[in-house]
Amino acid sequence: MATVGRRRNRLRRENGQMQMRTSLSTIGLALLLASLSLPLAIAAEALPKGRAALFDDDEPAATPAEAGSREALFGEDQPARPSAAEPPRSRDSLFGGDDLQSSAVAAAGTAAIASPPVVKGFVQNRMAYAWPKPSHWSEMMNHFDLSAQGSLSSNVKWKLGARVDYDAVYSLTDFYPQSVENDQRFNFLLRENYLDIGADNWDFRFGRQQIVWGEMVGLFFGDVVSAKDVRHFVLPEFEILRIPQWAARAEYFKDDFHAEFLWIPLASYDNIGKPGAEFFAYTPPPPPGFQTFFLNERFPSSSLSNTNYGLRLSILRDGWDVAAFAYSSMSAAPTFYRQVINNPQPTVVYEARHKRIDQFGSTLAKDFGSVVLKAEAVYTRGRGFELSNFGNLNDNDGVVEQNVLAWVVGVDYNEIADTRINVQLFQQHIFDRNPDIIPESNENGYSLLVNHKFGDKVEAQALWIASLNRSDWMLRPRVSWNFEKNWRAALGVDIFHGPPLGYFGRYDDKDRVYTELRYSF
Repeated sequence: MATVGRRRNRLRRENGQMQMRTSLSTIGLALLLASLSLPLAIAAEALPKGRAALFDDDEPAATPAEAGSREALFGEDQPARPSAAEPPRSRDSLFGGDDLQSSAVAAAGTAAIASPPVVKGFVQNRMAYAWPKPSHWSEMMNHFDLSAQGSLSSNVKWKLGARVDYDAVYSLTDFYPQSVENDQRFNFLLRENYLDIGADNWDFRFGRQQIVWGEMVGLFFGDVVSAKDVRHFVLPEFEILRIPQWAARAEYFKDDFHAEFLWIPLASYDNIGKPGAEFFAYTPPPPPGFQTFFLNERFPSSSLSNTNYGLRLSILRDGWDVAAFAYSSMSAAPTFYRQVINNPQPTVVYEARHKRIDQFGSTLAKDFGSVVLKAEAVYTRGRGFELSNFGNLNDNDGVVEQNVLAWVVGVDYNEIADTRINVQLFQQHIFDRNPDIIPESNENGYSLLVNHKFGDKVEAQALWIASLNRSDWMLRPRVSWNFEKNWRAALGVDIFHGPPLGYFGRYDDKDRVYTELRYSF
């Protein structure tokens, strides 16, 4: 689950001795930059030797994702999940520690001093080619991610991070409109930038941070706080997809009980891109004779009434990790409001807006050894849906608010050596459904992930997500190769199928093949 790995070791406040990593190979780095379109020069100065020297769960960059890890689908390097010989008795034994948690407890109580920062990051290139006619290069993305984290004392820690994205497809081709090129060619993004302060059973985090309250394979249900960059749909790795929030967070720990209080004074919202982009398909097609026009997205004003806030409580009993939360927010995902102009040219004008919604949910996880059970459920009050019926073009805004219950149950099975099998069943139920919206009262679906390792370097997997209501699905086979320390190459295919208004079918003509090359440090 999203925060179940954040059980704090209350003795973590001692100082850990830092070591410095040897210089990055300038030859290897030059080879990478030669293969990228990213016009960046990276200095190979002395970096810390150990990613985990300061924070106990900062994994080695070269370690490939364990098949059981939550981000294995998207290629994110994760530490292997230890197999449980018997049901765990504490949250830490099941889910490990937090990314700012010290692994050394023997020196507890010793006065701590400020430590030098640990620097890490990655450089990644992704090349994607869409083969349906008109075939075209849809992505030549280059990411340069850099972060540093350290401590000022035993109970004050910090993190700084940023990422630069450059998509050369907008420099080398003219397939997309100018507005899309301006939006997606070059981006500078602040990642996590926060200060951590610990006091007895309390931890406080102030700044830009990732807040993950739920996570299933390829799906978002309990992850209600995160904003997302969906300009490439949900295809990128979660570490790239998620957008941090500017937040103040207080966490209380007592034995196996955990309480989390959250306030977001300046919210981040989903980045949906611009009309004409590869994955911009959010509105039903207009009636014959009408054209479509999109106004600029309208974001909520920066006022106290538009802030987000929430509470999450969790407890671990006999290996069962159960959490419940309540969250009120200006919806991160926009709803497209419409108006109709009849003269001089019949036009449907859309404007993306964000309205307040209230969400209440629960998550659970239980490790049964070779089988891990996970489930999430979220009730959303006041979610906006676009009307698909253009019979009454004189309605106020083309939007109706509905109350929705969404749930998912998943099982991870890893009894077979070097193999992970994940199966999920999910449903969205709309209460008192308006007959003019696209989703049915009960939208049912399932997913299947099969992942297998071939030795220490090669890993193959395939993800299938499909609707049970109609022929609407996505298939994502992928092979990755960790050919050298800290280096990874990958080849994959993304295939979409379904009706034009289907969740995946709207991208039926966006099938693509892609390659990735990544260096982590």
